[in-house]
Amino acid sequence: MDKINKLFSLDASMKADINSNYMKACEDVAFKKLIAAIDAPDELLMRYTSTLMDVATEMNNCINCSGLDKCLNRVKGSFMRAEKNDNSIKFSYETCHYTDKEMYKSNVLLFDIPKAIRDASIKSIYTDDKNRIEIIKYIKNYIAGYDKDESMKAIYLHGSFGSGKTYLVAALFNELAKRNIKSIIIHTPELLRSIKDSFDTDYSDRFYALKTVDLLLLDDIGAEYLTGWGRDEVIEPILQYRMDEGLPTFFTSNFTLEDLEKHFTLNSSGVEKVNAKRIIERIKQLAKPVELVSKNRREAEKN
Repeated sequence: MDKINKLFSLDASMKADINSNYMKACEDVAFKKLIAAIDAPDELLMRYTSTLMDVATEMNNCINCSGLDKCLNRVKGSFMRAEKNDNSIKFSYETCHYTDKEMYKSNVLLFDIPKAIRDASIKSIYTDDKNRIEIIKYIKNYIAGYDKDESMKAIYLHGSFGSGKTYLVAALFNELAKRNIKSIIIHTPELLRSIKDSFDTDYSDRFYALKTVDLLLLDDIGAEYLTGWGRDEVIEPILQYRMDEGLPTFFTSNFTLEDLEKHFTLNSSGVEKVNAKRIIERIKQLAKPVELVSKNRREAEKN
């Protein structure tokens, strides 16, 4: 009998604690607002007091949040939800509007590219330099005509250092990413290094991705330490495949196509000249050369 009385005593004590915790939680404005929206009996709600407090906290975090980098919730970019489900409370996670807004960026893969490029946007392109008018117009026309005008080529964007060449193409890719178009931006020196280093791991997968992705940017081509292997076994097959399949391939470089051909000619032999010209001809088939000579934005931003 004493054991039974003790069990009843513990049960009553636990119920009193649950009730006390629930009443205390109800003093919080966010919690009170949450349970009012759920519209369930107190007897049901108090069974989930702790989790409901977490939901209320995350709701409050979202109200005061200014971006994904400031997210305080347990799962970054998401928030907990609570709703009545028969005789229980159902909890789930939803992505916030900041996450939804940024999700398209997952369609653009960056390899050895500054993180700032990930946020490149058409709206943020500098328009205060008349030398940029032609390329900006071409980019906008390309976006509008993608999948509609098959005659439009990608671009081989060459010109002065720090003029924003990579940013311009990345802005184009990010815009098309909103339409679920996949793309890769890779620094060409990193391309050759990473392909070589990945022979024993994911060489085939990486090489296949570069050949088949919807849009590709070979950034800073001509800056790589070039070998015959890198030119003939990596760059040339990628360009050949993409040319055969009609896959848009963009390039940025500090070299004109004439200078790039010299860069790809490793010595004065006739074979080297032919191999270099083969690369250039494929680039010409894939992209329209556009020159951009503009002030160095990087230096201007430092100062």
